[in-house]
Amino acid sequence: MGKKRVPSKGLKAGAGVKKGTGSFRLPRKKLPSGILQVQATFNNTKAILSDLEGNAVAWSSSGSLGFKGARKSTPFAAAKVGEILGEKAKALGLGEVRVIVKGVGAGRESCIRSFIGVCNATIEHITDATPMPFNGPRAPKPRRV
Repeated sequence: MGKKRVPSKGLKAGAGVKKGTGSFRLPRKKLPSGILQVQATFNNTKAILSDLEGNAVAWSSSGSLGFKGARKSTPFAAAKVGEILGEKAKALGLGEVRVIVKGVGAGRESCIRSFIGVCNATIEHITDATPMPFNGPRAPKPRRV
């Protein structure tokens, strides 16, 4: 076995102080225009805000916000993702945004609506980048009788 832990009576520096969930670190430079990439799957909704070169500036997902299981893929969770990312975009001074949507999940529209509702940016255009198979999966082997 190991040694028994003895609790100390005095408080250490920073002990008992919880870090705020609303605080986030952003770069000091302003972002006049950017790209919002929303990936809405059947299990989760992820959103990334990047500059025009594609470098990620801020991100959020419904799993990182504390939603678990089937609630991660709901439109409500996607709206919360959009709100958090909208606050970060507002702090950056985002003016116009291009939206790229990928996936067929339930949170496609609600994430974009809540993002625009919070940060008041204008949408240049919306692109659907959902992958589509050209020929589908491989056909099954013929049945042997």
